[in-house]
Amino acid sequence: MIQRMLAGALFAGCAAGLLAALLHFAFVQNALLLAEDYESGALVHFQGAQGGDGHSHDHTAPAEPSAEAVDEVAEEEASPLRRNALTVMFFMLTYTGYATILVAGLALAAQMGIAVGAAEGVLWGIAGFVTFQFAPAMGLAPELPGTVAADLGERQVWWWSTVVCTGAGLALLAYGRTLLTALAAGALLAAPHVIGAPELEQFFGTAPPELAATFAARVLGAALVTWAFMGWVAAKLWNGKAAA
Repeated sequence: MIQRMLAGALFAGCAAGLLAALLHFAFVQNALLLAEDYESGALVHFQGAQGGDGHSHDHTAPAEPSAEAVDEVAEEEASPLRRNALTVMFFMLTYTGYATILVAGLALAAQMGIAVGAAEGVLWGIAGFVTFQFAPAMGLAPELPGTVAADLGERQVWWWSTVVCTGAGLALLAYGRTLLTALAAGALLAAPHVIGAPELEQFFGTAPPELAATFAARVLGAALVTWAFMGWVAAKLWNGKAAA
C-alpha cells in the first residue's frame, strides 16, 4: 500500500511539476523578472511621474542601482539555464509533496468505500487548489519581489490554520450527510477569513501594485490548471494500480 502510494505520488507530482514549470515560464516569469528589476533599483515606480495629463506611471525610467544589485542581476543573466533548471526542480519537489497528500486522501477514501475516478480526481485536485492556494491567497496574496508583508511567523500560523480549516470544511461539505456537518463545514470555511490574515499598518514597496495584481492572478490561474491535472493523473494511476 505504502509503495503504491509513494509511486503514484511521485509520478503525479513530477508530471504536475513539469506542467507548473511550463505555465510559469509562459505566464508568470516575465512579471517576476520585471519585479526583480524594481527590487534591485534598475526600475523605479513613479519615476518621472507627471501630474494632470493622465499619465502618472512611468515603469521604464531607470534609477541608479547599487553595486550589489548590479552584481546580482549580472549573475542571473549569466546563468538563465541554471535558474530555469532550479525552477523546474522546485516545482517538481513542491507538487510531489502536494501529490503525496492527495494520494493519501485517495487511499483514505478507498478505505472508507468512496470510489474516486478520474473525473472525481479533477474535483479533488481543484479542492486541493482551493485548500492550499486559493483560500490562503484571499488573505495572503502571492508576493512579488519588492513587496512587503506582515510578520512571517504570524503569516505561517494563519496560512496553516486556513489550510486545515479549508480542507476539513470541504471534506465535510462533500461527504457529510447531515445539516450539522454542513453547518460545521460553513463555519470552518469562514473562520480564517472572519479572524483575518495578518496585515501591515500601511502598505508600501518598490513593485507597482498593477504588476503585483497581474502576478497574483497568473500564479493562481496556473496553479488551478496544475492542481486539476494532478488530481486527474493521481486518480487515474490509483485506479489503474487498484485494477492491476
